Amino acid sequence: MIKKLSDRYEQLFEEIKEIEATHGKQNSQLFGTIDVLDNDKALTWKVKSKNLLVATCGLESQHYQEFVKAEKVNGYQTQWDSFKRMKSVFIAAMDDYKNGYLTSIKNLIQADVFDSELEQAQELLSSGYKPAAAVIAGVVLETALRDLCNQNSLPTGKLDKMNSDLAKAGIYNKLQQKRITALADIRNSAAHGKPEEFSDNDVTMMIRDTEQFLITHLS
Repeated sequence: MIKKLSDRYEQLFEEIKEIEATHGKQNSQLFGTIDVLDNDKALTWKVKSKNLLVATCGLESQHYQEFVKAEKVNGYQTQWDSFKRMKSVFIAAMDDYKNGYLTSIKNLIQADVFDSELEQAQELLSSGYKPAAAVIAGVVLETALRDLCNQNSLPTGKLDKMNSDLAKAGIYNKLQQKRITALADIRNSAAHGKPEEFSDNDVTMMIRDTEQFLITHLS
């Protein structure tokens, strides 16, 4: 997972160069010559970058807050001015992330363990071991919920209780709570020897959704 997020930073950094290549000058009756760029490309990059900053830095981080400030166009400024500011914040976040300043050593180790276990679950599923894959993915999910409870000073216990407490605390919304409940049902069916109650596709989505949950809430 750490590598995937690092790779994502690299991908979006490369997109910066593509957007900069669209930079040009345009005459304006009101302001004379102004800087322009491909606004659609810039908007797409901005949305993807904000999502990555939330995943790696958090909504309350200085990096994310500065990025939000940078995206605003004030007065006589142009989208190009805004893009240059967002680029600077993005590069700062990428540098801090790659050098380990955004995540604790414990979280880094845990993320690597989770990533390895989800890959194992995917391999088991590919080899026809559907129940085992679901059980492993379920263990990763439950461990992630326990870690999230610890981070937010909430009591740990059974998966359903932790899921409910985290939603009540506003750590994630009701929709995410329902999705986790559905994933837990798949895990429970697998653990109780009822493979007929879920499909290979259910387990594929379980692994995918668990990975996305980890990226969003524990990175």
